[in-house]
Amino acid sequence: MNSDMKLSVAPMLDWTDRHCRSFHRVMSARTLLYTEMVTAPALVRGGALHLLDFDLAEAPVALQLGGSDARELAQAARMGEQAGYDEINLNLGCPSDRVQSGRFGAVLMREPELVADCLSQMRDAVSIPVTAKCRIGVDDQVPEEVLPAFLEALRGAGITHVTVHARKAWLQGLSPKENRDIPPLDYALVQAMKREFPDMHLSINGGIATLDAAEEQLAAGMDGVMIGRAAYHQPADILLDADRRIFGEESEPLEAREVVARMRPYIARHLEAGGRLHQVTRHMLGLFAGKPGARGWRRVLSEGAAGKGAGLEVLDAALEPVSIEI
Repeated sequence: MNSDMKLSVAPMLDWTDRHCRSFHRVMSARTLLYTEMVTAPALVRGGALHLLDFDLAEAPVALQLGGSDARELAQAARMGEQAGYDEINLNLGCPSDRVQSGRFGAVLMREPELVADCLSQMRDAVSIPVTAKCRIGVDDQVPEEVLPAFLEALRGAGITHVTVHARKAWLQGLSPKENRDIPPLDYALVQAMKREFPDMHLSINGGIATLDAAEEQLAAGMDGVMIGRAAYHQPADILLDADRRIFGEESEPLEAREVVARMRPYIARHLEAGGRLHQVTRHMLGLFAGKPGARGWRRVLSEGAAGKGAGLEVLDAALEPVSIEI
C-alpha cells in the first residue's frame, strides 16, 4: 500500500464530487481523496457512467462502491479501474435507510461471508487495490467480538487495507446524521485491532477534526487517518499543511488566497463548458473558516454564485472581505 493512505478525505454523499476533489487537490498533493459512494447497480444495470467522471489531475482518487452482488461489484470495479481510479473501496459503513433497502452499507456487517465473497471477486477482477470501510459493529452487536471476526473475514478475502469508523451504526432509530454523532467513539478498540492485525493497513475515522488529532492517531500506531466533515468545512486547517506534517514534504504550504487563484483556471473551464459557478464554489465556502473576512466570503459567494450567468467576478468580490492572507 502506498504512503498516501496515511491521510484521506472521507467519501461524503453530495459533497465529495469531482469539483470538491479538484479543490482539495490544490491544497494537498498527497492526501488520498474518495468519490461519493456509487452503487454498483447504477453502473452495471443503470449505465450511469457519468458517475465515474473525474479528472486525472485529482489523483490519487479512490472509487467507493456500494452493493452486495459479488458479480455486479466485480464488474463495477473493472469499470472503475478502466476509468483510471487508483483504488476501489467497498462501503460497509453507511447506515441510511435507502442503503439498507439496497442491502449494502453497514447492514452487511451482519453478513461477513457475503462481504468476503464480494471483496474476493472484486480483487480478482482488477489489478488496483481493493479496500473496505466499515463500522465497529451495528445495533446490538458487541464490537469487541464482531470487529476482530469481521477483520479476519476481510483478511481471509485478501483485503489488506480497511478504514474503520470508530462508532457503531444503529440501523433503526437513528438518522444517518445522528449515526455520525450519537454512538460513542471507541478509538481504543480500533487501535487494539491494529495490534491484533499488524499485517493489515488500518486507518481510523470518526470525530477526527484537526491535524494534531490525526498525528496523535498515527503516533498511537494507526497506519492512516480518514477525516470527513472537518476537511470539508475547514479545508485549509486540514489540507494546506498536510503534505508537510503528515507526509514529510519540505515545500511550504499555500496560503488560502493562493488556493483561490489556482482554482480560477479550473472554474473558467467549467463555466466555458456550460457549468454553473456554484457547482464549484459551494465546496469553497469554508476556505477561510475562522479567519477575518470569512463571513463576508461565504455570504458573497453563496448569494452570488447561484445567479444565472455568475462568473469569476463573483469570486473576486467574495475575496474583498478577506482582510489578511493566511
